[in-house]
Amino acid sequence: MQQLTYGDVRAAAARVAGRTRPAVVSEVDRGVVPTAPGGPLDASGRQDCRVWLVHEYMQHTGSFKARGAQNFLLAHREAGTLPDAGLTIASGGNAGLACAWAAQQHGVRATVFLPETAPRVKVERLRGYGAEVRLTGSEYAAALAACEEFASATGALASHAYAHPLIGAGAGTLLDEVLARVPDLDTVVVSVGGGGLFAGVAVAAQHHGIRTVGAEPENCRAWNAGIEAGRPVDVEVASVAADSLGARRTWQGALDAAKHGLVHSVLVTDAEIVAARQALWDSRRIAVEHAAATALAPLLASQDEESGPPSLDGGPLGRAYRPRPGEKVAVILCGSNTDPSDLVGRVPKAA
Repeated sequence: MQQLTYGDVRAAAARVAGRTRPAVVSEVDRGVVPTAPGGPLDASGRQDCRVWLVHEYMQHTGSFKARGAQNFLLAHREAGTLPDAGLTIASGGNAGLACAWAAQQHGVRATVFLPETAPRVKVERLRGYGAEVRLTGSEYAAALAACEEFASATGALASHAYAHPLIGAGAGTLLDEVLARVPDLDTVVVSVGGGGLFAGVAVAAQHHGIRTVGAEPENCRAWNAGIEAGRPVDVEVASVAADSLGARRTWQGALDAAKHGLVHSVLVTDAEIVAARQALWDSRRIAVEHAAATALAPLLASQDEESGPPSLDGGPLGRAYRPRPGEKVAVILCGSNTDPSDLVGRVPKAA
């Protein structure tokens, strides 16, 4: 498969212009977001970094996935490869919602496969976007197999949650929009699951000479393990953020996008992810998925070790991230499809 390029990201930006919501960015005041003593956002610390939040959870369908879904559909329509049978995908998460939404926007059929155990609220939301929902088996693997069989039998175009250049390129359109608001940005921090968002953002960031920090739960580390092994490998998945970051194997495109010195790999604990999600609610009344909070977690934790670039030949990997003095950092909050009931009742800290 062709390697993702910045030209692909620019082509995607032209396609989705006016069809996706532009990135919303806001700067974080030091000392407002609760952080561990000595952490980068600790008001008493000596680190003089500046941090912006990228509110991509405000995107259509509640996540960045809308960008890739639009680009995937429109690119196939341009190429004349969008079949009458429409699109199909196996996903009850953000990718399925985005696929159904994009199809509805263009009057295209969407057939989404889910396990029979899928929450009713997800099924109803997909149907609200006009998708035909088919419940198959008790696990995702059965739904995926049924989706593949359906595509083969009907000619429907199978989309993917992350492992496709058009999906990654669509996600990468976010970076240039952030740069339009913070033109002298040094670093962008992004949560990594299967790697579609990371790949698109990292390719665009490399073009501009910007560092990309990929953050993963320590027990949900498909990309980090792939870097360590030098190839995609299967990993165990056990994290509070596994509903969105629970890919068992990373996309090769995400490893290709890491083959330069401007990429760093960071692992965070579930406790740090939960604390970051709660901090966003307490300080700003922002309710995001644990996956989104994963990107903020490295900046709130107290860490003494500067991360180094990952090695793709089995060498040492960076395990921490601490901004340099004066560094300008953007943190992508990638999605908000979450149950906020465990956040209510907390008193926000005074600004």
